[in-house]
Amino acid sequence: MRLRDNWDRLNGPDRIAGVDLARGLAIIGMFAAHLLVTADRFSWGDPATWTALVDGRSSILFAALAGVSIGLVTGGRLPLPAGRMAIARWRLALRAAMLLVLGILLIVTGVPVYVILPAYAILFLIALPFTGMPGRTVLWIAVVLALVMPFLQPLLDALPIWQSPYAAEIDAFVGWHYPFTVWIAFVLAGLGIARAGITRATVQVRMLVAGSSLAAIGYGLAELPAPVADGYWGSVWSAEPHSSGLLEVIGSGGFVIAVLAACLLLCRLGVLKAIVLPLRATGAMPLTAYTAQLVIWAIVAGIALGDTTDLGGFRALDPFWPLTIGVLIGCTAWALLIGRGPLEWVLDRTAKRVVSAEPRR
Repeated sequence: MRLRDNWDRLNGPDRIAGVDLARGLAIIGMFAAHLLVTADRFSWGDPATWTALVDGRSSILFAALAGVSIGLVTGGRLPLPAGRMAIARWRLALRAAMLLVLGILLIVTGVPVYVILPAYAILFLIALPFTGMPGRTVLWIAVVLALVMPFLQPLLDALPIWQSPYAAEIDAFVGWHYPFTVWIAFVLAGLGIARAGITRATVQVRMLVAGSSLAAIGYGLAELPAPVADGYWGSVWSAEPHSSGLLEVIGSGGFVIAVLAACLLLCRLGVLKAIVLPLRATGAMPLTAYTAQLVIWAIVAGIALGDTTDLGGFRALDPFWPLTIGVLIGCTAWALLIGRGPLEWVLDRTAKRVVSAEPRR
């Protein structure tokens, strides 16, 4: 009976299979970005360069899906009424605080990756005021931020605070590798998509067309000779991963929208939806999967190398496939035999206990 209930939970109308699939791909993409030596340039004709796809784009997909999740828990196509919206916002704020604490704990392990959870937490908080707006308004704000903030980001990166003795600690605490000043555009794009009606086929097709067009424009412009190769304008006119340049925001932003749309459309096919169950199960517990990767990394590196910070040494152990397959199998087994991911359960249960939907007596 438990197995049947969990199967229905993963495949029932309350879950959007395409969103889970996209989350699963984002998680595995981040594994690849962490554990593989990725190619510098992507070329369709050279499979050896395909690893370049995950660099930067996986984390942007993760951010856009955060916006989708925020949109779904605050009403879907229509924002929740004021009273229920206040409860949802307080719960999201509490989850953000817990994500920040978890992110700091993962940073303390010394694993040499830019932990995304602190940035994720800040993005949650920034997105809260936008949850009461209609989808069209949120999408237009996302467009404006995507076009304006890349021009301001080099100036923010040059602030004196980043030359202070505590610059590295501040960078890690706010997740500046994923600067919220630019990345909020990706989160709001996801929120706007959720408000537009993410389960509708017409919306999914429009997402695929719009995302593919934006990717073609952003990456196409990046192939042209740069007006200025370095300095301020070189930073702005860039499609390099994690540059927060204008062309990365347009190109990679469009890419992740197209990927999400493709996942949603493909999961309309029952056979394919069943085939990708391990990815969907992993995507149903992304926080657990992401955290498990870094905790396992810290344990194995500590035992095998005596140093959790040795990136080259850990990659030399060829951990990508064992860790990826193990996480896929573990998440699938947990989802079918137990149910909700353990960290997702803790965050949800805590938020609901602290911020009750019922008035206290």
